[in-house]
Amino acid sequence: MAFLSATLDRVKPSPTIAVTTKAAELKAAGRDIIGLGAGEPDFDTPDNIKAAAVAAIAAGKTKYTAVDGIPELKQAICAKFKRDNALDYTPAQVTVGTGGKQVLYNAFMATLNAGDEVIIPAPYWVSYPDMVLLAGGTPVTIEATLAADFKITADQLEAAITPATKWFLFNSPSNPTGAGYSWDELKALTDVLLRHPHVWVMTDDMYEHLAYGNFKFCTPAQVEPRLYDRTLTVNGVSKAYAMTGWRIGYAAGPEMLIKAMRKVQSQSTSNPCSVSQYAAVEALNGTQDFLAPNNALFERRRDLVVDMLNQAPGVVCPRPEGAFYVYPSIAGCIGKTSAAGVLIDNDETFAAALLEETGVAVVFGAAFGLSPNFRVSYATSDAALEEACKRIVGFCKSLN
Repeated sequence: MAFLSATLDRVKPSPTIAVTTKAAELKAAGRDIIGLGAGEPDFDTPDNIKAAAVAAIAAGKTKYTAVDGIPELKQAICAKFKRDNALDYTPAQVTVGTGGKQVLYNAFMATLNAGDEVIIPAPYWVSYPDMVLLAGGTPVTIEATLAADFKITADQLEAAITPATKWFLFNSPSNPTGAGYSWDELKALTDVLLRHPHVWVMTDDMYEHLAYGNFKFCTPAQVEPRLYDRTLTVNGVSKAYAMTGWRIGYAAGPEMLIKAMRKVQSQSTSNPCSVSQYAAVEALNGTQDFLAPNNALFERRRDLVVDMLNQAPGVVCPRPEGAFYVYPSIAGCIGKTSAAGVLIDNDETFAAALLEETGVAVVFGAAFGLSPNFRVSYATSDAALEEACKRIVGFCKSLN
């Protein structure tokens, strides 16, 4: 009798965590490493949010809370959805988890049966397909190519839907591409979903506030209110509020679904950290004045990285609408050999050789379901980004 669960055979460890861990190990060994793998802002949590956490500790708010969130946070989430997205929810329609990942996982665990399909546009966040597999479902990917600006079309979505489709998982702005869907582009997708009432919508809005230029964020239930009763709108405080380590994600949707997700959470982790919840209340209710300057900082970094990477032979790097990632194609590098004699036959080999020969850590595209590409997180200092891009350009110039 096997000791480990056969379920584990269906999934793999997170490649982004593996890259970050490898970079840290090399740096600890004395190598000059620039890590562009981690998807978290490099600046600190705002002072007002930290102060709220300190106040919660001083007030003794360190006990168990309700399984899926304190009332104050659920009220703040309802206010946020109304203020930012014109969506009306009650606290009974809200769940709070230990990061957005747990919220997504709870939803899959609460709804998927063997044979149920989840449509996922690729490139995708590395965890999406594996969470579906862990919950017993079947991921079905739709390829969003560079030529299509990493966005799927209504016709592609229509063609992917079957009687077994249970969820359409949507992420805009996207991790890993930064691509953002306009109102009209999203309306074309929601029009398809209206024709298939058995398909639910799970939308990952974690990068909502990281939108640049003329791009305006929108979310499916906002664009098409008739989908409200079968949409789970997921968000969190990790990215916009620089609170990745605080581990607070949340979602709102039909009360029946929220109750089912609460049941899953009650038998797994129970409540998220109490102190983090009080900090998240301040994040959502407090000043939002830092969002605009932070966005301006990220937009400048985006432009720096895009402009520099497009100087690399064999690389094509589009300019994304949001998030803090770029997803350049290295199609022009495939088949060439590095200065150290490594044949670049795929994007995983490219990323490995880049790390070994230049000390720049990126995540290879196959991890996100679309090759040949790699992901750069520009959520780090201008100086580090400029040096890393110089090394990448030099590496590509050395290929022959």
